[in-house]
Amino acid sequence: MVTAKEPKQQVKIGPTRLLINNEWVESVSGRRFETINPATGEIICEVAEADAPDVDKAVQVARAAFTSGEWSKISATKRGELLYKLADLIAQNIDELAQLETLDNGKPLQDSLSDLELVIATYRYYAGWADKVQGKTIPINGPYFCYTRHEPVGVVGQIIPWNFPLLMQAWKLAPALATGNTVVMKTAEQTPLSALRVGELIVEAGFPPGVVNILSGYGPTAGAAIARHMDIDKVAFTGSTEVGHLIMEAAAKSNLKRVTLELGGKSPNIVFADADFDQAIAGAHDAIFFNQGQCCCAGSRLFVEEKCYDEFVAKTVEKARNRIVGNPFDPDTEQGPQVDQEQFNRVMSYIESGMREGAQMLCGGNRVGEQGYFIAPTVFADVRDEMKIAQEEIFGPVMSIIKFKDIEEVIQRANATMYGLAAAVWTQDITKAQAIANNVRAGTIWVNCYDVFDAAAPFGGFKQSGIGRELGEYGLQQYTEIKTVTIKL
Repeated sequence: MVTAKEPKQQVKIGPTRLLINNEWVESVSGRRFETINPATGEIICEVAEADAPDVDKAVQVARAAFTSGEWSKISATKRGELLYKLADLIAQNIDELAQLETLDNGKPLQDSLSDLELVIATYRYYAGWADKVQGKTIPINGPYFCYTRHEPVGVVGQIIPWNFPLLMQAWKLAPALATGNTVVMKTAEQTPLSALRVGELIVEAGFPPGVVNILSGYGPTAGAAIARHMDIDKVAFTGSTEVGHLIMEAAAKSNLKRVTLELGGKSPNIVFADADFDQAIAGAHDAIFFNQGQCCCAGSRLFVEEKCYDEFVAKTVEKARNRIVGNPFDPDTEQGPQVDQEQFNRVMSYIESGMREGAQMLCGGNRVGEQGYFIAPTVFADVRDEMKIAQEEIFGPVMSIIKFKDIEEVIQRANATMYGLAAAVWTQDITKAQAIANNVRAGTIWVNCYDVFDAAAPFGGFKQSGIGRELGEYGLQQYTEIKTVTIKL
């Protein structure tokens, strides 16, 4: 593990109030909360803290914008044009937004810039879809003309996580707006700043008042108020499976609002002895250490065939030891800090659990530096399926390497989890690759690659990794109601 340099960086801070009805307002309570620079532990600024009364205000104006037809009934072409305009504004401000994301989240600046490329692509992709959402004509029996319409769900509550703030904002806003919905979005309390800055660009782009409302606040207060609100028609949430259960329960107990959930994962990453070794080692490294391990689809269960296990482990440890950890604004940095003290403590507790249960820690396991929330890339070998580090989502830079014998065994073990978000296989045998792709229960399977995303490719989970899909044409389906119209001829 190599420590990066410590250059100083000045970052422009954007709005810190709530965006409601295209106006920047303080919360009803007047309360504010601190957002922290995870690289230093220092306070960046204070942000307005939304609670249930602020959610009520935002829902009221979102409902007015929807029912007036100012958004849902304007031409689909116009909605697309506004989304294109937003994408262009984000592109024009890409450096500023990337710096703000890195300051508030801690991810390396190069990763923030990469996120923004997909952010821009997502808005442009759904801008193109805005005037292509269409129904069908159906030849039913009798003298009738039958057709379907795809209509917006209505007012949508969206709750985004802290690991990819700008990206998750785009994944949720773009399809919702393309299909004519209005939105009340709650940002993660750890990372509110970049999403609020995009709110400024939304207003600048010319979106009508009430169409997009952005609230910073806490999950148990503002998030819970969205989930249980009687005038929100749908809630979309990305975060932990534990909170996903609470969201779904609140939706059911309120007005039975529609729910899409993108939740946790414990994704199997399977390496066969016939894989391209250098490619597999690099891929497995990135699959777990990317974004400080704070990725729902991280390849956190690394299954390696016993025939190549020892060699693979040795080369993987060497690569982890050479990973550059430090100031996220340094262009050489590969890994920044965990997002906050709570996440730092959580990851360290899993490392302690791995050692306690008998896994062999070959590198890492320690704090890096005297300030901030940096953790050295950590590699465990001889991990058994029943260990806590092989069962639970760590959400940190901790690699668990597990030995397997054959394909039938590894498929069974890969599926022995409550999660089903993603998986990968590394092999030069197309038969093995297809067997894994067809039999591992996960929403995304990567073959000889990892973390390949495109705005056109749907993403979501099986089992307790979620409900519904984001991105692609499938993502549009989560934001429309299908109406059947039958006319007697």
